[in-house]
Amino acid sequence: MAKTTVKEPFLTDVKTLRERARKSIAKGAVTQNYGGDVAQTIDILQAVLATEIVCVLRYTMHAISATGISSDSVKEEFAQHAKEEQEHMTVVAERINQLGGKPNFNPEGLASRSASQYSEGDNLIDMIKENLIAERIAVEHYRELIRFFGDKDTTTRVMLERILGNEEEHANDMHDLLVAHEGRPMLPKD
Repeated sequence: MAKTTVKEPFLTDVKTLRERARKSIAKGAVTQNYGGDVAQTIDILQAVLATEIVCVLRYTMHAISATGISSDSVKEEFAQHAKEEQEHMTVVAERINQLGGKPNFNPEGLASRSASQYSEGDNLIDMIKENLIAERIAVEHYRELIRFFGDKDTTTRVMLERILGNEEEHANDMHDLLVAHEGRPMLPKD
């Protein structure tokens, strides 16, 4: 006996998609099948935005103020990271906007909204350490957020995954700089 299989439709029919799109046009990019809580996502992304802004400021300050023997290459690395953190800042702000929020660039309260800290460091080694600490915080924070968003908001999750890859690269760069400037073959394990 042959089994009869019932095929489930893979996609909503076009007519239904069109009707839904017309009914909720005021919601912009947020459609009916968005699985997350839009307000909560915007709040979370506001904190991510603050973190990226603080990282831009810290790396920029370090790129300008780093001194000492062989500081030129480190300053260039700091400047490159500042540029990449600014790109992260922009994509996060754009995502907040897509979700119907207003990105919070207000400097008032910025430090309290950010996961990382703004630390200047007294010398080149301290600057590298502060940036490595900040990158480690960012890596852990983004991993948590990626797990949180999962399939509820794949667009935000994918954006965060891209940023995470870049933050891991930054952490590796800072680790390599620290090892090179401290003259040690590797950092001690935790």
